[in-house]
Amino acid sequence: MAQQTLIPPARPLPGGKISYEQFLEWLDEDTWAEWVDGEVELMSPVSLEHDRVYGFLFAVLRIFVSAQGLGTVHSEPFQMKTGRDLPGRSPDILFLSRQNQHRLKPAYLDGPADLVVEIVSPDSEERDRVHKFAEYERGGVREYWLVDPQKREAEFYVLGEDGRYVLLAKGSSGEFHSRVLEGFWLRIEWLWNPPPEIEVLKEWGLVP
Repeated sequence: MAQQTLIPPARPLPGGKISYEQFLEWLDEDTWAEWVDGEVELMSPVSLEHDRVYGFLFAVLRIFVSAQGLGTVHSEPFQMKTGRDLPGRSPDILFLSRQNQHRLKPAYLDGPADLVVEIVSPDSEERDRVHKFAEYERGGVREYWLVDPQKREAEFYVLGEDGRYVLLAKGSSGEFHSRVLEGFWLRIEWLWNPPPEIEVLKEWGLVP
């Protein structure tokens, strides 16, 4: 895949290092960016494969969470800052449980989400698999999903009692059952050929 071109923001990038508060003041709804070590990192446009996986996962997660009254589901470019000395990220998808809703601020999530989904692209592989993996682990994100549409492979991690991620499942097919979202499961192959959401709801028994 050819290198994707970053879309410049409507306003000039801040010069030098800035605080996270200054970053949030500069950021607007049309700019997809993250704050890392005091500097702004712009996000690349997504591919069609990325968009398909994102659209399916966001839809089924939001429906399930809403139907069960479990909390809220948010998506990029909504910001999450897992710790005072950790970067400000904008995960592809995040779930915040009902008991942690107090972490929501008007412009960002102040603390870890209960579940984060990152959809891996060639441009983001190191960022998602190395940097964010370590940050989310350290910041206390309880469950982390890495979905790679190009390789057709997904990895699902849960935070262990020692504060380190434990691999729950990995592969291109088979069933995955979430530890954080009680009762939520999916067939991994759905990610590569998303069925209509209504078919998933029937599988879950949420509709006849």
